[in-house]
Amino acid sequence: MKEIKSILKFFKEGQSTGEQCALAQVVRVEGSSYRREGARMIVFESGIFEGGISGGCLEGDTLKRSQLAILKQEPSIITYDTSKELEIGIGLGCNGIIDVLLSPLKPDSEILANLEKCTSQRRTHIIVTITASNMKEETLKLGRSFYYDTDKKILEGMEPNEVKNFILTKIEQVLKEGKSRSYVYTSNEDILNFHVELIPAQYHIAIYGDNYDVYPLIELAGLLDWEISLVGNIQKLRKAHLNRVKNIYPKHLPERPKIDERTAVIIMAHDFKTDVNNLKSVLNSATPYIASLGPKKRFEKIKNKLEEEGQGLSKQDLLRIHAPCGLEIGADSPEEIALSICSEIISSFTGKEGGMLRKKTNPIHDRS
Repeated sequence: MKEIKSILKFFKEGQSTGEQCALAQVVRVEGSSYRREGARMIVFESGIFEGGISGGCLEGDTLKRSQLAILKQEPSIITYDTSKELEIGIGLGCNGIIDVLLSPLKPDSEILANLEKCTSQRRTHIIVTITASNMKEETLKLGRSFYYDTDKKILEGMEPNEVKNFILTKIEQVLKEGKSRSYVYTSNEDILNFHVELIPAQYHIAIYGDNYDVYPLIELAGLLDWEISLVGNIQKLRKAHLNRVKNIYPKHLPERPKIDERTAVIIMAHDFKTDVNNLKSVLNSATPYIASLGPKKRFEKIKNKLEEEGQGLSKQDLLRIHAPCGLEIGADSPEEIALSICSEIISSFTGKEGGMLRKKTNPIHDRS
């Protein structure tokens, strides 16, 4: 989501110069690649760009091809075979096939409008992009983009027909699997390739604490473009460090953060009674991750206290409570501890162990 926001901002800023631009988007990956489907970069005709579609290997060539797409004012697909293409200037060595869609942009471009919708609300989004087509319908030409409203279950901008019904079934499959995918629709001589991109809601971190160690956590979560909520003593907090916090809840008032399945909760008030009460308040929420700052012995005391009060923790509770919290990286300072916790949050949400990549025997990214 952060890259999408950066691209939209860059486009708006570039409009004042009168320059034309194009969007390059990875729409299919087969094998190994530094970036996956959904990676984007916006390129202005002067050569300035924002975002990225690889680790620097493809950007130079894509920039030139994007400038050509701007000149022609028509979308196109480039296919890079990174195990073979040495003419780009370097041996890429990723051993993958990457399809990149180049789309000239105008202020009223569908893809820009659809990306704006993705940033306007914190929820799961779906964008369907046509990546190849021999069909006559103008709405199904290469580069056309459609937004699927996951709340209303409506695919916007496409007339009801057999193709739309087919796409809708694939959208449901993507939502069920939680993974973007490319598909092919065929009927007689008609062939339509399209990419269904799943853009999940940005992570939300709910911090229950107001000591100095919340500030590095806020800074790092802000850098990662997570939505941040904070519960604490407002008078105690330094306002200059709270610019990245979207929601602040005074601890003496009843209102608390809205917690969903994309929310990570951090219990770090450093006051035993407060931490116990805060933990009790989030146990019935949908969060899959609860961090309890402090040593294991302290959390054992919290568990015992809850059992004494007749609110013992269930097996499911214990699975999602991380105490001590964070990945074991030798963290000591508040900044290092914040890094350890944020790393564990990502690890927990993605279902990864968080070990060293050099010890991994399988591919870094899951393959389709």
